[in-house]
Amino acid sequence: MLTVPLSSCEKLELEVNVPNCIEQQIREIKQEDVRNPPAKVWQWKVDNKIYYYITSDCCDQFNYLYDSNCNVVCAPDGGITGAGDGRCPDFNGQVEQTLIWEDDRN
Repeated sequence: MLTVPLSSCEKLELEVNVPNCIEQQIREIKQEDVRNPPAKVWQWKVDNKIYYYITSDCCDQFNYLYDSNCNVVCAPDGGITGAGDGRCPDFNGQVEQTLIWEDDRN
């Protein structure tokens, strides 16, 4: 008999619609120990595209920016220097950032 954890079927209460792959990343974070600082997921809208920025846990790790198919675009910040991986596109417009999920577990 195959059992599926209930958390994988749990409907996330998000303010905006996100791709299934981003919901899955949030579910995976919720199954980890609480990060320090707690994880956050932001939606970035810029140049008529939508991206998702997910914070990493603790120090010297990249914070990654994903496209709507969960492909890594770049790391805008984080890492040893704090300046990311240097691979982010030059955005033409202003980036509209919206917090869509924050881990509120203690």
